[in-house]
Amino acid sequence: MAENHAQNKAKLISETRRRFEAEYVTDKSDKYDARDVERLQQDDNWVESYLSWRHNIVDETLKMLDESFQWRKEISVNDLNESSIPRWLLEIGVIYLHGYDKEGNKLFWIRVKYHVKDQKTISDKKKLIAFWLERYAKRENGKPVTVMFDLSETGINSIDMDFVRFIINCFKVYYPKYLSKIVIFDMPWLMNAAFKIVKTWLGPEAVSLLKFTSKNEVQDYVSVEYLPPHMGGTDPFKYSYPPLVDDDFQTPLCENGPITSEDETSSKEDIESDGKETLETISNEEQTPLLKKINPTESTSKAEENEKVDSKMRAFKKPLSVFKGPLLHISPAEELYFGSTESGEKKTLIVLTNVTKNIVAFKVRTTAPEKYRVKPSNSSCDPGASVDIVVSPHGGLTVSAQDRFLIMAAEMEQSSGTGPAELTQFWKEVPRNKVMEHRLRCHTVESSKPNTLTLKDNAFNMSDKTSEDICLQFATSSCETDCSPP
Repeated sequence: MAENHAQNKAKLISETRRRFEAEYVTDKSDKYDARDVERLQQDDNWVESYLSWRHNIVDETLKMLDESFQWRKEISVNDLNESSIPRWLLEIGVIYLHGYDKEGNKLFWIRVKYHVKDQKTISDKKKLIAFWLERYAKRENGKPVTVMFDLSETGINSIDMDFVRFIINCFKVYYPKYLSKIVIFDMPWLMNAAFKIVKTWLGPEAVSLLKFTSKNEVQDYVSVEYLPPHMGGTDPFKYSYPPLVDDDFQTPLCENGPITSEDETSSKEDIESDGKETLETISNEEQTPLLKKINPTESTSKAEENEKVDSKMRAFKKPLSVFKGPLLHISPAEELYFGSTESGEKKTLIVLTNVTKNIVAFKVRTTAPEKYRVKPSNSSCDPGASVDIVVSPHGGLTVSAQDRFLIMAAEMEQSSGTGPAELTQFWKEVPRNKVMEHRLRCHTVESSKPNTLTLKDNAFNMSDKTSEDICLQFATSSCETDCSPP
């Protein structure tokens, strides 16, 4: 049945492409951006997002594509960048991306009190919406967002139905499948009539996505760590510009050794594992400080330790999903799987493989630096080599679907050094457009059965059948994540 579904989807995608080219592009080529037309022919996920939103009815999908592509050309979406937006508009913080809801969807904030209805600025504000959505879409490729309409302290001058209708259209026509839900916070009574109109714009299939909340209900959708204090949350984030508010990724605070707040037993265990989790490609200079962390009472020799690590890593690296980037292949491709608290499985692995002819510098950032220790989080990888990055929660903190990891990579000159000082300087100087970025979500496996992505000892002694079953489980889970509607 799954095979038939895939075949049907492929046929619909092929028919959509063929008919759009024949029935629309031929007559309206000047009304579309050639880059969008080319992308339509190459990106199956993009075509499928339009088809899915139109319930796989090709005629309706073609009309939607026509409207969407004309809008993209009219507003120059492919060329929007930070300099396209007036500085004052970026400074006030009326629209930005920050944080995640309880389902792990990015929060798209609209602080309505900072919006004043003004026909002279509405065009720039629409560009700002498009700028953020396009920026997000290019990075996340289909992962939906939750729109946070913050109506607290809103007055009559902020009510702008034209602007609201544009935002609705963005998700109905221009960015299909990107809407998870719209959370309306603290709506004043005078806007009740206005939002009855909004419901008609959304259509019956999307009305259920509207969530009207007060301080009590908003926490049903977003945890307090990503809510500002006026919503009853604890998020200390305060919008400011410059720089541009980005993906909330920070350097892990625990990358350089044991956490002082951990108890003695946990610290000892982590110190010992730190010494074992060295890289095949790491230099002697970089190995020295790592090995110094090993408990001096340990009698195991360096050679025996390395042999033990190599043996574990060989058994550990099961073939799973792989993201094939221009500089690095990254496994897993989309999600990091952690064991549940009950299972006691704490660690997971990211494998990077350098597919270039030069040394590639990389660093790892996360949205929850206080939760994770990442080793190594800032290093380099030789041409053709692989690097294993161990990620582990610490201090009893719980892995959340809201947590994200960002892998950043850039090619280095052959003459460049790869020590800590050289890497620090390199990241200060490397142009942004030379940096490859890839994001990973977190997922907790609610079973105590060992999986191929944990570093527990018993994970290395699985039967072939168990391993196959778990790989199939991961593949199914990944498919459900990739194919799920917003």
